[in-house]
Amino acid sequence: MLDTRLITFLTVAKIKNYTRAAQILNLTQPAVSQHIKFLEEYYRVKFIEKKGRSIELTEEGEEFLKYVKEIELKERGIYKKLRNKTAIEKKYNIGATLTIGGYVLPYILGKYKEKYPNIEVILTVNNTQEILKKILREEIDLGVVEGPFDRNKFKYKKLKEDELVLAVSPKHEFAQKKYVEIEEIFKGKLILREEGSGTRKYFENTLVEEGYTPKDLNIYMEIGSIDAIKALVEANLGYTIISKTAIQRECNNETIKIIPMKNKKLDRICFYREFNFVYLERSINDSLKEFMKFCSNTIS
Repeated sequence: MLDTRLITFLTVAKIKNYTRAAQILNLTQPAVSQHIKFLEEYYRVKFIEKKGRSIELTEEGEEFLKYVKEIELKERGIYKKLRNKTAIEKKYNIGATLTIGGYVLPYILGKYKEKYPNIEVILTVNNTQEILKKILREEIDLGVVEGPFDRNKFKYKKLKEDELVLAVSPKHEFAQKKYVEIEEIFKGKLILREEGSGTRKYFENTLVEEGYTPKDLNIYMEIGSIDAIKALVEANLGYTIISKTAIQRECNNETIKIIPMKNKKLDRICFYREFNFVYLERSINDSLKEFMKFCSNTIS
């Protein structure tokens, strides 16, 4: 358990107000001041100084804050491991990107809950960039991402392959073509995910490999919601590059159509990518390894 005086320091450093920190911690203001004074006297340095009506961390205070945050992360990790090791009901936090969290994992998690009713899986959905940050901060135990990541910093395991496709309304002029050249896509109403998303990053990286640059893109709209993008495409207000998995239902209902893409040489361009489990080695255990195995077997 984190020392109460360290918790007080974290709160004051974040709120930068003794009175509000005391209210949050359910302490008196003198008690908060005493906790900070104890730490400063123990380490023989000044952590906090007043500047007018506000307070700021000193250089030593900023350094101490980093140290305390590291302790907090380690304590949280130890707590989860020990609790899950002895508990009858286990609980894990999984993070997934929008495509995976919205169109791949729900079915798998339903099957997993049927087989393991005593294991609770909490799913957090965000873009690749945010999921990777949460893994590093150990706010989640395991991530499932579709975008590129630092393979030297994280451990990873492939879940499945996915394809990015050009999706248009059946009413769009592209729908009447056998294929669409990349240059044509650049000139029209291209709707893409926001920066930080795996889909966007992978698409841009592949274009670079084909001799283009992200500056060549003439983006009509940037939207963080896959459902909103699909609705705009169905209404023929633009077209998009999207996961084939995410538009399976719309393709079956014939409200969205997939059109092949070609480059300058008129060679077919295929945007294949991987869905990967991503994690820190210290955060993984036998139950999470079994979860990854279950996902792979269910999806195959």
